[in-house]
Amino acid sequence: MTHADLAAGVWRIERSRLVGAAAKLLRDLDEAEDCAQDALIAALEVWPRDGAPDNPAAWLMTTTRHKALDRLRRRAMLQREHEALAADDVAAQVHVVPDFVDQLDAARDQAEIGDELLRLIFIACHPVLSREAQVALTLRLLGGLETAEIARAFLVPEATVAQRIVRAKKALHGQAFELPGADERGERLGGVLAVVYLIFNEGHSAGSGASLLRPALCDEALRLARQLQHLLPGDADVHGLAALLEIQASRLPARLDAQGRPVLLPDQDRRRWDRLLIQRGLAALARAQQLDAGSPYTLQATIAACHARAARAQDTDWRAIVAGYDRLLALNASPVIALNRAVAVSFADGPAAALPLLDALAAEPQLERYPFLAGAQADVLERLGRPAEAREAYLRAAALTDNDVQRQLLQERAARLAN
Repeated sequence: MTHADLAAGVWRIERSRLVGAAAKLLRDLDEAEDCAQDALIAALEVWPRDGAPDNPAAWLMTTTRHKALDRLRRRAMLQREHEALAADDVAAQVHVVPDFVDQLDAARDQAEIGDELLRLIFIACHPVLSREAQVALTLRLLGGLETAEIARAFLVPEATVAQRIVRAKKALHGQAFELPGADERGERLGGVLAVVYLIFNEGHSAGSGASLLRPALCDEALRLARQLQHLLPGDADVHGLAALLEIQASRLPARLDAQGRPVLLPDQDRRRWDRLLIQRGLAALARAQQLDAGSPYTLQATIAACHARAARAQDTDWRAIVAGYDRLLALNASPVIALNRAVAVSFADGPAAALPLLDALAAEPQLERYPFLAGAQADVLERLGRPAEAREAYLRAAALTDNDVQRQLLQERAARLAN
């Protein structure tokens, strides 16, 4: 590995902490990102010449803080604040990585939220921002997702997400980047849960790139969900989200075949599903149902559990799944939920019952360029014995996806119908 590869790799891992440390000092996210970028540039210049430091992450953190301090000097901040910050560096020693909230007064809250990234997410989900802005900004800064990936998750144009992030940064300019007290966490929790959920989704089915899965994102989301369970043991949506992610993650070992090609749910070898994760998920679901069986994440986990409990694909209780989506639609009339319900209907009542539902969803603006709608239409048309129309739909889905593995699978299914 070259010094440049090492610097880039460590920077990707530490990026959220670097931005967070600079934001705490500068109270400006644009400048904080610039400081983190400047630290990477410095590493790319210095490490090949002088050799990599013993602790690359600490080196990047110290450099980022120094860049932030330089900006404070240029802003002519109060000398007293500058001296206090410099004193912190001396006291902590430059070889020790400073904590993002090491200057916060709320020591009790620090102890309660012991995970650094989770603290950062709570801080970034600031109440001055709309929910959409909270989630978009946090996914970009802390979740490691690109603007295009966030846009796909929201089913909105990339420019819309970029504008949300810019406006969010402006709204947070000058705000105190402090950990909320226990009484304020409730109003931020919805955004935090949405961030964790979307990080997992991108890992579970990558929207772009050469790989279908991004396991590191799934692992990070699972870890955060488990931390939230310890932090908020009385919240139904927290346990519901944890249950959903545990159950969904249990299928990851079976989602690709030996050649790395995707395996659809009905065709997966269920012996390869992780039984421990399923048990954890069902236990979390039981707790969530005790607290509030009708909360959104609990309902999604209930649907996922129908698959987890079926020993064979043909044993799946599709009518229960349709009923679960009916309850979800009553809470949130999302076209994506309606699409998932239509797919469930195709298995519960047959493809003929589902096709009109899918065709109606094609008029939804949000789903206009959504590859999974075209893929679902193709599957239903194929099962109805209409190969020419199915082939056209598969090709349309392939043209819409940015994921190389999904595109190849869809093109193969279309080619099979050409004969």
